[in-house]
Amino acid sequence: MPKSVQETIPVQRLWKDGIFQSGKSCTKTFRFEDINYQIAGNDAQSTMFLNYSKVLNSLDADNFAQITIRNHKRNMIEFNHDVLFPMRNDNLDCYRKEYNQILSDHANEGNGIVQEKYLTITTSSDKDIQTVRNQFSRIETTLNTKMETLGSGMTALDARDRLRILHSFFRKGEETIFSFDLSESMRLGRDFRDYICPDAMEIQKDCLKIGSRYCRTLFFKSFSTYIDDAMIKEICDMDRDMMLSITINPLSMEAANRLADRQTDNVETNIANWQRRQNKANNFSAIIPYHYEQQRKECREFQEDLRNRDQRVFFTTITLVHLADTLDELDADTRKLQAIAGNKGCQLAPLVYQQVDGLNTTLPYGICRVSVDYTMTTEALSAFSPFNTRDLNHPHGVYFGQNLVSGNMILINRLMLQNSNCFILGVSGSGKSMTGKNEILSIVLNTDADVILIDPDREYGKLTQKLNGELICLSEVSENHINAMDFRQAHDESIENAIKRKQSFVLSLCEEIIGGNIDSKARSLIDRCSGNIYRRYIKEQKEMPTLRSLYEELKSQPEELGKELALEIELYATGSLNTFAQTTNVDTENRLLCYDIHEMDEDLMTVGMLVVLDSIMNRISQNREDGKKTFIFIDEIYLLFRHEYTFKFLSQLWKRVRKYGGSCTGLTQNVEDVLQTRESRALIANSEMLVMLNQSGTDRPILADMLKIPESQLPYITGVRPGHGLLKVGSALIPFGNEFPKDTELYQIITTNQDEIQRHKQKNEKSSKQ
Repeated sequence: MPKSVQETIPVQRLWKDGIFQSGKSCTKTFRFEDINYQIAGNDAQSTMFLNYSKVLNSLDADNFAQITIRNHKRNMIEFNHDVLFPMRNDNLDCYRKEYNQILSDHANEGNGIVQEKYLTITTSSDKDIQTVRNQFSRIETTLNTKMETLGSGMTALDARDRLRILHSFFRKGEETIFSFDLSESMRLGRDFRDYICPDAMEIQKDCLKIGSRYCRTLFFKSFSTYIDDAMIKEICDMDRDMMLSITINPLSMEAANRLADRQTDNVETNIANWQRRQNKANNFSAIIPYHYEQQRKECREFQEDLRNRDQRVFFTTITLVHLADTLDELDADTRKLQAIAGNKGCQLAPLVYQQVDGLNTTLPYGICRVSVDYTMTTEALSAFSPFNTRDLNHPHGVYFGQNLVSGNMILINRLMLQNSNCFILGVSGSGKSMTGKNEILSIVLNTDADVILIDPDREYGKLTQKLNGELICLSEVSENHINAMDFRQAHDESIENAIKRKQSFVLSLCEEIIGGNIDSKARSLIDRCSGNIYRRYIKEQKEMPTLRSLYEELKSQPEELGKELALEIELYATGSLNTFAQTTNVDTENRLLCYDIHEMDEDLMTVGMLVVLDSIMNRISQNREDGKKTFIFIDEIYLLFRHEYTFKFLSQLWKRVRKYGGSCTGLTQNVEDVLQTRESRALIANSEMLVMLNQSGTDRPILADMLKIPESQLPYITGVRPGHGLLKVGSALIPFGNEFPKDTELYQIITTNQDEIQRHKQKNEKSSKQ
């Protein structure tokens, strides 16, 4: 019996990289991601099943493995810190409070259970630590390769991560005060177990009392002949704190074949003895009993599996620890768990006088102290699949809705992805702009990042104004102006380089105005004039040059070509399309910019977008130097594909924006518009995240073919309600639903439903009259 609670923790030594020593063994734990196994179609499930079998077969015979599924209730202190928006004492706090209430309500809709999955590998500690590290590194590489074929990934846990798991189990409610520094612990001479052990542990016949809570370890006493691959899922779906572990001890092929031969010999010996007894009784025509024939058949199948079907043999133990606040609640939960297993033809039973050993077998220590081994082939063991459905819960992530399978919140931090670009796809009325505005709200209210919008349909003006942004309406008759010739020097850029960069832009602008390529003489003349203008501005520091300045400079050149070029750009410099030839009169430094191009004439569109995109690129470059993130949202992005320059700009932006600390989001109704050319398809290929809402009948097969969406998941983007669909984040496909509460002020800001807007307006007018 342990003499202290520290002694109940079977770890004698640890290293900073997460290697634990338990007795004569060293262990290392990896966290692995879930996959959408339960909602996959039959063919997809079969493929996943076979790939999981390959993962199991890759385990070395001289190593021991443990798969642990951990259910724990969401810590509300961590939730408030990581998810809710802190107040900033500005005029937007009213929106933060309302959004926080929405997030809290969504968090309470589910069962509040967070599920994590771990794989612990155990190897002998007889070797030196560097040899052990090399061995774990080799195992990690092999397993990572196999897990990637499943669509999952593994992350090695360091010592602090592993101790945090144990601390949160033993000291429920104190997760946020966990503090462990290995160097400090060594300096003070403290046992690392002091940081994680419970205050007290009371050992009873069939349960333990850890602190103020009760826990009980159950084990699988028997299994049915047919194992349902949904059994582990149904057990772990209980909204209780629990851990379930599958300990796996692989046999070498040589040992497995010896075991199969020995079992076959035993069966044949029993049959021979039975026949001898029958012959002795003069019963020479007796038929071999059915149970002997079945044993003979099973032994032959077992040998066939090992020799011809790539099956291996594992000694397996499955244990489960569940916790409750009272003993009565613990007993009731035990009965529920036994009923779930009983419905699958299996038997769960509590360990008697072995609760401490059962607890240590279940927690991710990588040891097995319960002698309840079952012999299983790869195929049988694969049926105890730990996979259910993929959840995303990134720290400080944006809320994108509820997982329609697990019911959990989907929180995505795009900056944690391989690239943070995104496309939002869906037919009209499917909730595209609501999805985009929801993310814009989160970014503006909860971060210091800048947001830049291109709005061709005048849908984001109200949102921009309510969030203290700058609404810039651009057209040939608008009062808002952006100077195409605005000069800005980056912090680390020389004056000459800044001038050359701006000269290059002016040349591109003139090419668009004149239409088509211009010859070398004209290019040289434009380059000379723009250089003269900017050098004069830097020297005199007078008014910022404009297109009118370029027009006058071209006219003053001795060459006749200068006057011809001045005439070419006159319409945009001094004529009716001179919107971008005037001094900038809007706040382009605002952290939320909305470029409204709804009324921009087609003749002005090309030049206008050239100026807007140059302004956006300058802002991104400036933010990179200032260490700020930039999020760009382009609604109805297909409209920009019509113009060669803007299309090329978007292609380059999508590829390079990650290096500038930026993120691009394109919204469009029809996927066909985005996939017409190889270059446009590259935009989606360079987008790690796709939000697929309700899709048209022509777009669904295109998406399914391009993204390899299983047939079983297409209903999630077929005829669904607004705000519902599929999220593709990396390799994960997650069905989601996000219905923004209509009785909130935020909804009235972001909705585009004209009937609802009108009803809300009439309601406010009626209230004001009363």
